[in-house]
Amino acid sequence: MFVASLCHAQTAPVQRLRIVGGLAGVTQFTGQEEQFWTRDLAALSGGRYTASIVPFDRAGVPGQEMLNLMQLGVVPFGTALLSQISTQFPEFSAADMAGLNPEVATLRRVVGAFRPYLSQTLRERYDVELLAVYIYPAQVVFCNKPMQQLSDLAGRRTRVSSSMQADFVSALGGTPVYTEFSQIMANMKSGNTECAITGTMPGYTLGLHQVTSALYAMPLNWGVAVFAANRESFQALPPDLQALLRKELPRLEAAVWAQSERETEEGIACNTGAAGCSKPAQGHMTAVRPSPQDEARRREIFANRVLPGWVQRCGPVCATVWNQTIAPVVGIRARTTTQ
Repeated sequence: MFVASLCHAQTAPVQRLRIVGGLAGVTQFTGQEEQFWTRDLAALSGGRYTASIVPFDRAGVPGQEMLNLMQLGVVPFGTALLSQISTQFPEFSAADMAGLNPEVATLRRVVGAFRPYLSQTLRERYDVELLAVYIYPAQVVFCNKPMQQLSDLAGRRTRVSSSMQADFVSALGGTPVYTEFSQIMANMKSGNTECAITGTMPGYTLGLHQVTSALYAMPLNWGVAVFAANRESFQALPPDLQALLRKELPRLEAAVWAQSERETEEGIACNTGAAGCSKPAQGHMTAVRPSPQDEARRREIFANRVLPGWVQRCGPVCATVWNQTIAPVVGIRARTTTQ
């Protein structure tokens, strides 16, 4: 199913790629990825190349297996959420651990510092070529009861999408509940969860403003994802198509980042009914910005719970990689077994 196919027309051959993209239904997919692959690629190549794209969560592809499937060539071109593949490949979640990046400026520096290691490791260890790094709007906390500070998560069942988020919630005395993005609303409506960590605009798109009342606007994650290709599949492309993708995908990446940054604030506006929302239906949630005390607690939880938990799962080599790449950016070192 996920193979590049060559369709011969009467005049000239047209190469059609099959792409597995990001999450369905969110603007990063509908407004950026889908636009690029189904329309822009043909225009940029003078009609020589086209593509179809399907979101990974509607493609029958388990998100946790995406990197394995790209390595095997079953998915030649795919998008992998780092939080989802971190169960098998914990080293790749380093740049987007819960509580690490309080704003997009820090995230840019962290991803920039980690990217050379990410690209080299994907290529050398998994035979996968990194082509772009995407982000989603900031992941914040939605709750169906009032929330004024981080400590209010104590005793609450909270949707998480990664072990790092689980460590963060547990450090506050909450109960983490692993839930796929597509199942967030069902879990909230059933009462299985009282709070959910997800993106500001994706949460609005799901309809969380209809079932929750409080939004705690502290970015815990940004949903970093990689768009990559099986190296053999990529190298089999015509040289001009390879060059075109290497030129244009960084532009797509920049557009996704810019949109995610805009939608972080617009998502808050849409969930609360504040000015700045372009959507017709708006919520009436109460948004709370984190206090300096909670910002200090975020950093303390990251340094003392989230980072050590990641090192324990990932191993001492990961601590060394962290200390060589990201630690100089954020000023927090990971302890190694020799320390």
